[in-house]
Amino acid sequence: MPAYIMVETDIHDPDQYEHYKNAVPAALAAHGGRFLVRGGELAVLEGDWHPKRLVLLEFEDLAAAERFYTSEEYQQAKGLRVGAAHLNMVAVEGVAEPVS
Repeated sequence: MPAYIMVETDIHDPDQYEHYKNAVPAALAAHGGRFLVRGGELAVLEGDWHPKRLVLLEFEDLAAAERFYTSEEYQQAKGLRVGAAHLNMVAVEGVAEPVS
């Protein structure tokens, strides 16, 4: 069953954050993940949540998402954003087949 990592990002140092952004794609590809959303314009449709930036990653399953997050490649990339941004990140399983 597919799984997704959703990331809410609050960037404090855009120049430093670029180093992180540039390092993540290789770590993501190494673990079979792909970007579905990477920033972009958003519209709040309901509620009080007003994220500044959202990223959505897709993986084969929840275990693959967790392997990506704990991987040496991602942990090295993560080190590049220290002091540059605050992230909230969750992994969630998707649905195995289309909902009717």
